[in-house]
Amino acid sequence: MTPASHSPASAAAFHTLHDAGGEPLVLVNVWDAASARLVEEAGAKALATSSSAISWSLGFPDGNRLPRGLAMEALKRIVSATSLPVTADVETGYAGSDGHYEDPLLRETILAVLDAGAVGINFEDSGDQPLTSVAEQCRRLKVVRETADGAGVDLFINARIDTYLSGNFPEHAFAETLLRAGAYLDAGANGIFVPGVTDLHVLHELSRRVPAPLNALAGIGAPSVGELHDAGVRRISIGGNTAKAAYATVSKVALEVLGDGNWSELAGARSHASMDALFGG
Repeated sequence: MTPASHSPASAAAFHTLHDAGGEPLVLVNVWDAASARLVEEAGAKALATSSSAISWSLGFPDGNRLPRGLAMEALKRIVSATSLPVTADVETGYAGSDGHYEDPLLRETILAVLDAGAVGINFEDSGDQPLTSVAEQCRRLKVVRETADGAGVDLFINARIDTYLSGNFPEHAFAETLLRAGAYLDAGANGIFVPGVTDLHVLHELSRRVPAPLNALAGIGAPSVGELHDAGVRRISIGGNTAKAAYATVSKVALEVLGDGNWSELAGARSHASMDALFGG
């Protein structure tokens, strides 16, 4: 059965969630079926995966080290668990490093994403250079666009630009970001994601000068959703922070049980029945 998230209506709805004029799309990133259902239950309008969270949950460090097969298996479970549109973090495409990048592998990744039922991706330029060159990243984006279009899916490509996050452009990160944003949009991207920026003035200038929905990465210390909205940000995500908060709870429970031998950190836990109910139990 084709997942509900894979329908043309779901893809169109996901694009619409980025439109200007309304509230920004807020994404609480997930990594498995349970986190997907919990975030949906909380009132999310769409779901986004976190590559770092999926990697940690499967025993791998972040940063293009997760085997594609495992990433796609996790994505399938997430899409199958929800009725919401899902966008997948595919890092640099699981197609090799800059020196050994293979377009057939990139096409396989995109087809696997579509087969899983996702209607969007995050696709990043964190390569080996310090970043993948603009020309090469544009070539890859065109492969992604052509593959999705050929499969008949209006895939939302959120092009992640790591000029700020990498720290490799201390003197001209803003100019480099604008250069890359324009080129990536021309190559087929639908949105621009610039993690590592929480300065409202910078975000406002980016949103004003980038002719596409701007995505900001938020967390502790970041401006509020309202402030980011006022700065022109159309999409807000929290990346691996969801999983880090969840795993911090696991650590607290374990430290208490193995240390003092009491159970107070379990207070507020969901009931067994409520967890089963997430999946129709």
